Amino acid sequence: MNDAARQAFDKAATTGFLADAPAPLLEAFRTIAIPVHLADGEILFEQGQAGDALYVVEMGTVEVSVVSREGRKLALDVFRKGDVFGEIALFDGGRRTATVTAMEPCTLRSVRRADLFAQVARQPDLASDLILLAGQRLRSVSRQLHEQVFLPMPARLARKLLHLTRHGALDGKLALSQAELADFIGASREAVSKTLGRWREEGIVTVGRSTITVEDRLALEAHAEIGFI
Repeated sequence: MNDAARQAFDKAATTGFLADAPAPLLEAFRTIAIPVHLADGEILFEQGQAGDALYVVEMGTVEVSVVSREGRKLALDVFRKGDVFGEIALFDGGRRTATVTAMEPCTLRSVRRADLFAQVARQPDLASDLILLAGQRLRSVSRQLHEQVFLPMPARLARKLLHLTRHGALDGKLALSQAELADFIGASREAVSKTLGRWREEGIVTVGRSTITVEDRLALEAHAEIGFI
């Protein structure tokens, strides 16, 4: 594994899905990970396809999107160096719930389900670590559900903006419409527009044509109610 790949895995070990992986399991992931290269605009996998691997971003940026019932594409997330995605496929091998597309030339590291289970067969002690990791994933999903149900709309919006601009990505600028943001958090476009307008007056965000830029992360964190849920 090259230095860039190891750095990506080390970053993944401090955030997201792999943050709770015990050291032996994380090393097993590193051992069996293989490189995947994507050109700008290339699709890694599509919504509805069978899933068989987890991915760690070594270099570049990928977009996660779904197609609405009206046939409109909705961007759900963006992943960059050290981010992990596709982990559900490790446990059930089910169909992908979203489409992942490269936003620029990318290098990923892929951990295939079959390779991981072969490694577990050779090292049975990894099975308990993998179960622990699955439990942590369930807790994460449960937390997200609680946020959607119990947090007020402005807090959900603030958390989504903070999440999408994490790691200082693109200087806090998002190429998203207010309608797309509303879809992300289960709110009306009018409510999102009103909240963004208020934050714009407070100097927290700048709103352009299909763009939103976070200008004051600390102020936005206060609106995100980080201490709640």
